[in-house]
Amino acid sequence: MNLNATLLAQMVVFLILAWFTMKFVWPPLIKALDDRSQKIADGLAAAEKGKAELDAANKRVDQELAQARTEGQQRIADAEQRAQLVADEIKRNAQAEAARILANAKADAEQQIVKARESLRGDVATLAVRGAEQILKREIDANAHAELLNQLKAEL
Repeated sequence: MNLNATLLAQMVVFLILAWFTMKFVWPPLIKALDDRSQKIADGLAAAEKGKAELDAANKRVDQELAQARTEGQQRIADAEQRAQLVADEIKRNAQAEAARILANAKADAEQQIVKARESLRGDVATLAVRGAEQILKREIDANAHAELLNQLKAEL
C-alpha cells in the first residue's frame, strides 16, 4: 500500500463528506438555528411589548386612582358642606320654634296674670263688701252698690 494513495483516498472521502454535510446537513441545522433565533427574538419583543403595556396599564391605573381619590375627596367635602347647611337650618328652625314657644308661654302667662288680677279684684271687692257689711251690721244691696264695686275693681 502506498501512503500517498491512502492519503489521497482519505482526502477524497473527506471532501465528499464535507460536500455532503454542507449540502444536506448544514442547511436544516442553519434553518433550525435561524428559526430558534427568530422565536427567541419574537419572545423577547413580545416580552418588551408586554412590559410596555404593563407600564402603560400601571400609569392608567395610577391616573384612575388619583382621579377617584380626587372625586372622593370632593364628594366628602360636598357632603360635609351639605351637612353643615342642614345643621345650620335645623339650628335656625329650632331657635325659631323656641322663640315661638317662649312667646306663646309669655302670652299665656300674661293672660293668666290678667285673669288672676281680675279674680283678685273680684275677691277683694267681695271681701271689702263683707267687711263693710259686718262693720255696719246691716244689709247692703248689691244692685245699688254695683257701680261702687266696679270703680273699686278698676282702682285695684
